Amino acid sequence: MPKKFPPEFKRDVVRVARRGDLTHAEVAADFDISIESVRRWVRQADIDDGVVDGKTTSEQNELVQLRREKRRLEQENEILRRAAAYFAAGSLPK
Repeated sequence: MPKKFPPEFKRDVVRVARRGDLTHAEVAADFDISIESVRRWVRQADIDDGVVDGKTTSEQNELVQLRREKRRLEQENEILRRAAAYFAAGSLPK
């Protein structure tokens, strides 16, 4: 499971990385995180700020929530389908 960092921490890392006086490797070493995390956070900040195209953080969060809700509704639907089949089979004359 990846480590969760608070948004304030990510913003600080992005701010330092965008200043340009340190490489991503140096920023990563200073904050004790991976270089890929720095790259990913800067890339996502660029998307959120409208510098490049892509899904913003809020759009990604909404997509995750919608997928969870869809999965829950599919499970509920399957339970109802099975219950209907069970009761329909039980009410048949013998």
